[in-house]
Amino acid sequence: MVVSYATPLIALDAVVIDTETTGLDPAEARIVEVAAARIEGGRIPQDCVLNRVVHPGITIPKESTKIHNIDDAKVAGAPTFAEIWPELRSLIGGAVVIGHTIGFDLAVLRRECERAGHTFEGPHVLDTRLLAEIAEPALADYTLESLAAWLGIQLSNRHSAAGDALATARIFSALTPKLRDGGIRTLAEATRACASLTRVLEEQHRAGWVEAAKAPARRDAERTLDRIDSYPYRHRVRDVMRAPPKFADADMPLGQAMKKMMDDRVSSLFVRPLQSSESEMVAGSTGIVTERDILRAISAQGAGALVRPVRDFMSKPLAVVPADAFVYRAIGRMSRLAIRHLGVVDEDGHVIGALSARDLLRLRASEAVSLGDEIDDARDVGALAAAWAKLPHVAASLAAEEIGARDIAAVISRELGAATRQAAVIAEKRMKEEGRGDSPCAYALAVLGSAGRGESLLAMDQDNALIFEDDGPEGRNDAWFAQFAVHVADILHEIGVPYCKGGVMAKNPAWRGSMSTWRGRVKEWIGVATPEQLLSVDIFFDMRPVHGDGRLCIRIWREAFDLARNNNSFAKLLAESAGAVEAGLGFFGQFKTRDGRINLKNAGLFGIVSAARALAICHHVVERSTPARLAGLKALAIGGAHDLDALTRAQDTFLNLLLAQQIDDVEHGIPASNTVAVKRLSPDERDALRTALRSTGHLDDLKRDLLFGG
Repeated sequence: MVVSYATPLIALDAVVIDTETTGLDPAEARIVEVAAARIEGGRIPQDCVLNRVVHPGITIPKESTKIHNIDDAKVAGAPTFAEIWPELRSLIGGAVVIGHTIGFDLAVLRRECERAGHTFEGPHVLDTRLLAEIAEPALADYTLESLAAWLGIQLSNRHSAAGDALATARIFSALTPKLRDGGIRTLAEATRACASLTRVLEEQHRAGWVEAAKAPARRDAERTLDRIDSYPYRHRVRDVMRAPPKFADADMPLGQAMKKMMDDRVSSLFVRPLQSSESEMVAGSTGIVTERDILRAISAQGAGALVRPVRDFMSKPLAVVPADAFVYRAIGRMSRLAIRHLGVVDEDGHVIGALSARDLLRLRASEAVSLGDEIDDARDVGALAAAWAKLPHVAASLAAEEIGARDIAAVISRELGAATRQAAVIAEKRMKEEGRGDSPCAYALAVLGSAGRGESLLAMDQDNALIFEDDGPEGRNDAWFAQFAVHVADILHEIGVPYCKGGVMAKNPAWRGSMSTWRGRVKEWIGVATPEQLLSVDIFFDMRPVHGDGRLCIRIWREAFDLARNNNSFAKLLAESAGAVEAGLGFFGQFKTRDGRINLKNAGLFGIVSAARALAICHHVVERSTPARLAGLKALAIGGAHDLDALTRAQDTFLNLLLAQQIDDVEHGIPASNTVAVKRLSPDERDALRTALRSTGHLDDLKRDLLFGG
């Protein structure tokens, strides 16, 4: 097990340990029993994987026997600590160790190791006693009995190592949602919170216990992600795919298909159904036949296979990857599915290219490329949370390779979309388990805001919407999707993507509806809305589908752009509803900070993003990302070219500074935010930040000029 500082507590791999001893002085106490239970992916263990009675080498005091019922007769013939330590050390490995008042157990283990001549390396630990005080500071005491009563947990075999270890595991599991509600989600955040309980830690230190709130160095525990080959994260599938793809009809003889492969110098053909054109091909109706399929057919059936139609040997449906996905996603998908060929699809799901393992041979990629498909392959919330927890490490590794924050933001955004999609897959499963059945009609789930624009960093929340085929707002379809969207929001919240504070989530009626409902909504926004009614509406124009029939989403998105074209009044209302940009600089050029930090979203990013969006909507620049919108506006030659370029550079500066701060904060258990500590910036970074902030000072003039003067 590898300790990951960003792992959500609900997905933790850990070992829960408890010991019974000859006394309460850790310097003198000897272990008479030790038990360990393994938590895997947050799942509560049903029994202990290790439970050993240990000969202490001394007479067991009667006072101790009264507590744990272990006497000299019971340990006669039992192994010594030196004999059981290798097994226990192997079990712990690099895992997080959890215990109740674990500092005492660790102190005893360290002393026993010293006596036996073994080295004791302190593991990363979590103490349920400390976690409980964080979750509920008002409890009278924090014994196992008190916590079990508070959390509704049944105790059994109390004061046995196995019984107490299992009870501790269940208490930890019950504490996790309470900690999450208090803003503590990850291992690093929990460790940092425990370290703040200085009074308790000082008491434990005076008693000779090992500190239970100190983590080992992160870099030593996470070497596997320290270096990343950056190519797969810099390039999109469209950059390496073969286009146009080569097709064969379903009734084409296999021998003819083999000749076509040789003539076209390809290793596979996509197979289309009869009476279908290439322009109509979507992933669900397309098959594939490869060189290996042909060789296997000939090996099994001889020359007779060559006259049979390719449909008898093809695989279907075709495994695909979006054209705008990063290459690392294609590598991960091929690895997970154990295949060598992928179809490439556009936003509407049409097959537009082919990608083979041969096309990717020149790419060297580390284990980090598996991130995307680990998210896609997650079958429950714990697995999804564990996969999602890798994202900060990948971001940090890419930053160490000097990849710009804009490219890293695109990776983060893509994986946020993937996590949202997989949350929907798990939600669909829950709906079936609840007896609600499959979705009543076709639908699309979309991400909005920074995730839609490809500009998300590590400080994020949920922004999503849902579009389904026509039905009244109170109809049967809407009832199904309302509950489905609640599941999606809850799952994302559990894995570490918090609920949107502004309520921009499909579980809320304003962000869910049929095609006709959405059309009416958009028409009202653009025609008769006031600035107050347009709060959060702007991020609708960043919409990107991530699950279901994406064509529904794309259709509404494009219709909205068409309807808003040249409507500078609507664009002006959107800009007004976004509010004013906060000044980041004082009169003498000093940074305006709070507690030593400047909020770069409020003072910089927000203004650039909202201005680019409003202008793009008005001038029909049908793009999502801010740089693409600014470039599109510049291409129209409506003025402000220098200012538009300056905004693109300013956004780059803000993103780079924010991401570096967020990576550092997350590593130290501080939730990622949109603020940057000015003191940590170098002189060059401060100069760049001042230049960027000055660029946003002209936003109001630029918007006015380009809305009404273009």
